[in-house]
Amino acid sequence: MIRGFPAGSAPRQIPRREAVRRLGIVAAGGVFGGCAGASVASDPLAAPAVRPWTRDWAAVHVAPELVTRTIVGLRPYRSSGFVLRTEMHDDKPVVHNYGHGGGGITMSWGTAHLAMEEALSTEHREAAVIGCGAVGLATARLFQRHGFKVRMYARDLPPETTSNIAAGQWSPFSVFSAGSVTDAFMSQFRRAARLAYRHYQDLVGPDYGVSWIDNFSLSSSPIGAGALEREIPDVFPGIRDLAPDEHPFPAPYVRRVVTMIVETSTYLRAMERDVRLAGADIVVREFVDVAELVALPEPIVINCTGLGARQLFGDEDLVPVRGQLEVVRPQTEIDYILLPGNGLYMMPRRDGIVLGGSFENGNWSLEPDPATSRRIVSGHVELFGQIAENIAAHQAAIGADATW
Repeated sequence: MIRGFPAGSAPRQIPRREAVRRLGIVAAGGVFGGCAGASVASDPLAAPAVRPWTRDWAAVHVAPELVTRTIVGLRPYRSSGFVLRTEMHDDKPVVHNYGHGGGGITMSWGTAHLAMEEALSTEHREAAVIGCGAVGLATARLFQRHGFKVRMYARDLPPETTSNIAAGQWSPFSVFSAGSVTDAFMSQFRRAARLAYRHYQDLVGPDYGVSWIDNFSLSSSPIGAGALEREIPDVFPGIRDLAPDEHPFPAPYVRRVVTMIVETSTYLRAMERDVRLAGADIVVREFVDVAELVALPEPIVINCTGLGARQLFGDEDLVPVRGQLEVVRPQTEIDYILLPGNGLYMMPRRDGIVLGGSFENGNWSLEPDPATSRRIVSGHVELFGQIAENIAAHQAAIGADATW
């Protein structure tokens, strides 16, 4: 069976001449993102021999009937970046650690480390951590490791947190707006990203659901170095531009970057387990104002409430960015993340293939939008249909070429 086609269905047989012609079109310029395919030689058999790929490729099976669930979440976004500082409220220090935008899971260990340093500068060694998502759990664990007695308070526990809804790619993007940040914040951001990157490497493995994975970005024009790649190049290893004959993607320019992916359901369960085993109580409670936080028995409060900080502390710069995901049934052979460059993305997890493509600033709705679902699904159907045909064409060409 050719990889990339649903079980039980046979791919259309593609003659050698047609296969080489198709591969020649992809290699000459692609058909993605509005880029017209370049002409090929009048005799396709005069094209260079098709070489085997150095890795296996598979296409995701996408169809409306394969969608297992639709997920909607609200990212806590501030154009000026996350808040990491200490404020005094009635002589009680409150360390803020919120507003990570689309990078909450990614940045969690890094900003937790900075919050811990803030707390260590005080005399207190007992803390209340507010919030039980990725940021709150990482913060609680680091405080425990450094000798703090911790009690967590949260309105929602995993699997009901916003972090559970995230796709889970380790990537410090969508955290701030480049034109709205200060030099001081960028220094803080770079350090937090590097710290988080290092912390996550210690968690790689099935217990925490963290693994390394190839990311492939597609473009109709040459891909230059992005701003974050220039700012923190050490957290983007394995960057390489692929030649057209190395991949099945319908784009003339493809870049590989190696990152990590976090299986959120596995990861958050393991983190909550670790926090409890290390002695922390987790109290289910919702706070309506700062006075309730100040009244807690713990002498220092660590605020990891995400969007909740807007109401609690009056942060009007904190806004929701709505994200909607479509999840199709899992495919164990899909071992890469795909970023087509048109707002869509695909990320494989053990609980399903996550298909995304929405970033709606200021939208508070948690109701799935049917039009968004159709756009995400149909866009991926078209994309992976092309990828599957290119895989079939390549295999047909290889099979007909006796020199390989």
